[in-house]
Amino acid sequence: MMTKNGIIKKTPIEDFANVRRSGLIAINLDKEDQLRWVKTTGGTDEIILVTAKGQSIRFKEKDARPMGRTAAGVRGVKLGKGDEVVGMDVIAANKEAGEQKDLMVVTENGYGKKTELRQFKTQNRGGSGIKAGQVTQKTGAIVAAMILAAGQEDLIAISHKGQVIRTALGSIPNLGRATQGVRIMKLEAGDKVASVTCL
Repeated sequence: MMTKNGIIKKTPIEDFANVRRSGLIAINLDKEDQLRWVKTTGGTDEIILVTAKGQSIRFKEKDARPMGRTAAGVRGVKLGKGDEVVGMDVIAANKEAGEQKDLMVVTENGYGKKTELRQFKTQNRGGSGIKAGQVTQKTGAIVAAMILAAGQEDLIAISHKGQVIRTALGSIPNLGRATQGVRIMKLEAGDKVASVTCL
């Protein structure tokens, strides 16, 4: 589990074997925090996080020890003032090399790029990380970041005002970590990218 304020928590799946009709507590959140991602891991995987202001951190899943359902979790990334986590993904240990090789990053003003995962070195959990993208007034903040899986061909982006585009992933360039990316979506004045998925 990953929250927008950078807290990560790992809980054994068995702890959710008997979910009551009224539900169960899965994580204890601070008042200003929100749970944003829940993903399954294999025990020996790695986690990559990306923030709105362009930082990223990659660390071993084992750095986050298993905790009970009512625990609050531990710090996954140290955030700067006004920053928040906008992407969390799992780098699977059992995947063939090449099955997960690129990280896709998209900004609110419609810029995007792919960056090879090998450019993100493994660090200790809880640090401030390294650049995942150059965030400027032109690009706006990062709104989505995800690992591209083998076989995915297209990116779909939807704006707050309901505009949607579908573009081939092959048309989006592979660029270094500290770059802005290229325009992948032209937006009306005042509109921003709201959500992105790849298929």
